[in-house]
Amino acid sequence: MPIDEQRQAAIEAARSGDPVALERLLRLCQPDIRRYAQRNCFISDIDDAVQEVLLIVARKFESVRAVAAFSGWLFSIVRHECRRLGRKAFNFDPYNEEEVDRWLERHDTDSLRRELVDALESLPSHYRDVLLLRDFEELSIGEIAESIGLSASATKSRLHRARTLAREYLLA
Repeated sequence: MPIDEQRQAAIEAARSGDPVALERLLRLCQPDIRRYAQRNCFISDIDDAVQEVLLIVARKFESVRAVAAFSGWLFSIVRHECRRLGRKAFNFDPYNEEEVDRWLERHDTDSLRRELVDALESLPSHYRDVLLLRDFEELSIGEIAESIGLSASATKSRLHRARTLAREYLLA
């Protein structure tokens, strides 16, 4: 059975209250959620966004009124979660949507990528390395700590400092 038909069947079954069908639906939707998050979130926020969206869908699935509306509803949740995480990362006032919209309007995808590369290149190598290992190579804190010879807490501190420096560069 094609994926779209599987998803439609899972949506119908989940709407009837079948928890197994809801679990199957979440598994079927996860690749689409990840793909959409990769286009709308900062790279360091993708995993968090996917996880949060899956939780939101599981909790609020019964609010979907029509099967045809599911995809639009799902992608609006992903978009909202990416924006929420982006505001958090850049210390934006979470209630000031206008400021966020203005900031995003000033940057297209290509300029964001160029600015991100410039921000990464501006970091001292020991900060850049830990940031790249975590956010681009997607290693765990434990794996990074082992590879660079630091404790997990020192690695977390270094990662936090690297993100702070990158954020300051981007927002300057």
